[in-house]
Amino acid sequence: MAEPGAGRRRCLGAGLAAGLWLLAGPARAGIYEDFFKAVERDDGLTVARLLKRGFDPNSRDEHGQPALTLAFKEDALKAAEALWAHPQLDLEATNSADETPLMMAALRGHVAWMQRLLQRGARVHREGWAPIHYAATCPEPEPVEVMLKAGAPVNALSTNGSTPLMMAAGYGAIDAARFLLRHGADAKARNQRQLTAADFARTAGRDGLAAELDAAARR
Repeated sequence: MAEPGAGRRRCLGAGLAAGLWLLAGPARAGIYEDFFKAVERDDGLTVARLLKRGFDPNSRDEHGQPALTLAFKEDALKAAEALWAHPQLDLEATNSADETPLMMAALRGHVAWMQRLLQRGARVHREGWAPIHYAATCPEPEPVEVMLKAGAPVNALSTNGSTPLMMAAGYGAIDAARFLLRHGADAKARNQRQLTAADFARTAGRDGLAAELDAAARR
């Protein structure tokens, strides 16, 4: 994964087999299609009805996207609510890009859902790309605040050595970058390409923020 939300691999997710019983015939294939179309159009009533009929809440669509992650990606919060009510919902189900529902909720800025996921036991941190990296990429600062309050490491390293501060500086909210700095983010850190957070900011045309980050790195 190059950056959060980018470079999606178009393949079936590892857990798709859990829902393959639905594909045994045309009628069941139709149920499968109906379910994911209902998620995409935020039809919570249809999602709830199909779950009641026995559809697996952890099924993945043809691109390997678990239903809950897809709901957050599509801002389909009524569908997410229907899924949430199912007792067998897997909060750590990953898609083909190894993203969890919490990561997608953070990326899309669904702060209330982030809090609900964390309260229900979703993992605050994972090695490599972590929820706080996704939170830092959101255009709003609140997801970063939620993750730090939950105990996420402020200087978490992604698979390419990027930090949440780098992600906020280049892609997220400027206020999120400043918030991370105030809470101990390392402005001197470099990723595997030897880029600092200030470099990310300059690349994004945020010269004022880059100057702030350069100054913080000198302290």
